[in-house]
Amino acid sequence: MGRRTVFFISDQTGVTAETLGQSLLTQFEAQEFDQVTLPFLDTIDKVDQALVEIDTKAELQGVGPIIFSTLVQDHLRERFIPKKGLLIDFFDTFLPSLESELHAKSSHKSGRAHGLVDSGHYDQRIEATNFALNNDDGTRTRDYDRADIILVGVSRSGKTPTCLYLALTYGVYAANYPLSEDELDAGMLPDVLMPHLHKIYGLTIDAHRLQQIRRGRRPTGRYSTMQQVSFEVRAAEALFERHKIMFVDTTRSSIEELASTILSNTGVERRIRP
Repeated sequence: MGRRTVFFISDQTGVTAETLGQSLLTQFEAQEFDQVTLPFLDTIDKVDQALVEIDTKAELQGVGPIIFSTLVQDHLRERFIPKKGLLIDFFDTFLPSLESELHAKSSHKSGRAHGLVDSGHYDQRIEATNFALNNDDGTRTRDYDRADIILVGVSRSGKTPTCLYLALTYGVYAANYPLSEDELDAGMLPDVLMPHLHKIYGLTIDAHRLQQIRRGRRPTGRYSTMQQVSFEVRAAEALFERHKIMFVDTTRSSIEELASTILSNTGVERRIRP
């Protein structure tokens, strides 16, 4: 099975086309894809240039590409007709059914999904992100009263990126605290966390994966030895169970999956919705 070229077409950032298209492509594990994103096709000239690139690729490869499109404006969509390939127009696929169900016509305005439609939501994202950065890795704990959630786990288990994703995507105030070796030896949460036990959610990770990550950061010393990482993972999970703290394994989960799991399990309210 040869490689196929996939184009993501959009009159804005292309994020929606990429997200929806890649979700579909993951169902074809044996197939390899070369992915090309062509964003901001907001004029006829840009659409024509994209068509030339797509048609040229089809001629060179001898097979038409797969094209995911989220072009919204009618005059651009009517112009965008590739000579070869499979065109999947997400708006053409879903909007007619919604219009029928809602008995209303869609606005066909571009930029509604990712533009600055609500400045309040934008400000919320910025404030939540600043909170996550200021309360990263236990550097500051006096703001934990304001936290919606506090992620706890061993070093390099995925706390920081998950907090930032929760902040940027959902406006959640997420702090994180790394468990030290002394705390793991004692098998108890530090005093600073005990008043916020109801906000704590644990992260764990496979020891072999953790060793691989740590070796990339600090290849020498006890920090990345299998003996050390195995001890930390076991001790952290035992601590979570002792304090009845829910936790999730980050080994094979994406940041998106982790964030969704955490919000679902804790009931933390999304301050904004993407």
